[in-house]
Amino acid sequence: MTYLAVMSVRMAPPLPLILLLMILAFHGVSGADWGVSYSPSHICALKDSTVIMRCTYKYPTGYQIMKAFWTKTPVKDNGEYPDLSEDPEYSQRLQYLGDKQQNCTVRLSHVTLKDEDEYYFRFITDKEKWIGKPGVTLNVTDLQVESPERVTEGDSVNLRCKSSCALTDRATFIWYRNSQPLTERRDRNNELLLQSVRREDSGRYSCAVDGHTHISPDVQLNVMYPPKNVSVLISGSGVIVEGDSVTLNCISDSNPPALNFSWFKENETSAVGSGQSFSALQSGRFYCQAHNQHGSQRSDTVTVTGEAFINTLLYLHIIHQFGELIMMIFLFQFIMLLVVM
Repeated sequence: MTYLAVMSVRMAPPLPLILLLMILAFHGVSGADWGVSYSPSHICALKDSTVIMRCTYKYPTGYQIMKAFWTKTPVKDNGEYPDLSEDPEYSQRLQYLGDKQQNCTVRLSHVTLKDEDEYYFRFITDKEKWIGKPGVTLNVTDLQVESPERVTEGDSVNLRCKSSCALTDRATFIWYRNSQPLTERRDRNNELLLQSVRREDSGRYSCAVDGHTHISPDVQLNVMYPPKNVSVLISGSGVIVEGDSVTLNCISDSNPPALNFSWFKENETSAVGSGQSFSALQSGRFYCQAHNQHGSQRSDTVTVTGEAFINTLLYLHIIHQFGELIMMIFLFQFIMLLVVM
């Protein structure tokens, strides 16, 4: 009997707990009568966007709401949680959309990275106080373009608009090249697909979310390609004067720029020179070939003419144009010679 009595004493609830339960039962109040619900409880928002934290709350019948507000500090300041609507950093951006019955939704505009925190709804009745813990976790992200530094012409390239967290709201991504919006429908979710990339696709790429002002920093896409549009530029008239030469320059469009150049004389297999410039010492038809690590291309041929050849052509041209006049002069001189004799 003594053992059973000791066990009964040990198993009995503590007296303060019994009194508390009796008081709550007398007043008809239980923990289930109080509460705050957030939907969703985790939010990922884009920098400079507007966030709506949806919220409902409940409290026992017969209680009157005296004050309702949002806070982000789980520690009391001078005996009470700070009201964000009275905080200079929030007062112009925070708008309470709820009421003093069940709705406690709030809107926060122009969010910044500094706004990342956990937010709580707090309400005070004429008898009790309540704070909704755990609260709403807010993460704020900016956008970054993820891209390979260098690609080769003809490759398929994926550019990705990256955020530090998965955006809560459904997002439609917009892409820009050199600050101009791309109209091609080549995006795949938050990716921009460039199939068989061309040199014209080189440029500064950025991304944004439709309906928002925030735009990611630019990222340079560098498309590498072999020499194209190779041509020869002739300095001067292209006529070799005796004892002198004609300078030929090899021009090309390539990325990276061509550094190796070879010069050939038409119908000859061996190169007659190297370097971007070549001095032709004799007449003939010449062309150049430009090289980089992605390929090579040759130019069309150009003609370099010697001065003696030009003089011969000029003499023949004169004979052709003024042949009859020369013959008449010669005939007149012959007749005059006969008269004198």
